[in-house]
Amino acid sequence: MSEAEWEAIWLSVKIAGSALGWILVPGIALAWLLARRDFPGKALLDGILHLPLVLPPVVVGYLLLISLGRRGALGQWLNDWFGITLPFTWQGAAVAAGVMAFPLLVRAVRLSLEAVDRKLEAAASTLGAGRLRVFFTITLPLCIPGLLTGSVLAFARALSEFGATITFASNIPGETRTLPLALYSLLQMPGQEAAAARLSVISIVIAMASLLISEWLARIAKRRIQQRDG
Repeated sequence: MSEAEWEAIWLSVKIAGSALGWILVPGIALAWLLARRDFPGKALLDGILHLPLVLPPVVVGYLLLISLGRRGALGQWLNDWFGITLPFTWQGAAVAAGVMAFPLLVRAVRLSLEAVDRKLEAAASTLGAGRLRVFFTITLPLCIPGLLTGSVLAFARALSEFGATITFASNIPGETRTLPLALYSLLQMPGQEAAAARLSVISIVIAMASLLISEWLARIAKRRIQQRDG
């Protein structure tokens, strides 16, 4: 493998990990809100959160560009006050990948929260535990299988992101050229079929490994919860 291919793999892992890092807390919070609270506009919020699953990724990238670009409302504020510029940077690629992966994380955690026995939470509350303590000692541990599954699936989705990334962060070697973008670049060059095939196999292996790890971690977490409850 060439140095450029290793660089693309490293960038992919780095960007996907960063994407998962910034969506984890808000993803859990929004999943809890949707699972446990009824409020006006809940269906609208749920629809907005799931838009990246049905919108063309290029549209998501364009929306990020006009909102987080240097002339965008939020992007100009970040640049003027904090000196943060997201477009055409690896941090911007992480934002784009995180936005595309966000619905998968929220959905997995929400389903896990809805499956938690509310009687256990009520029992803890009657014993004097506050809401935060109930959440961190009862609710969250019971949701670990779903949280692990959602996290690994979100990581794998961020790893394979293409459309939103190339629109918002471009295809810059050593900065934003992840595995999908590197594969795209190789397909545009004559005589690079072997390298493109190699990156395709690597992408499949990483994606499959992510799914297997997700299932393995979920089983371990579920077994520990059963042993604790037993």
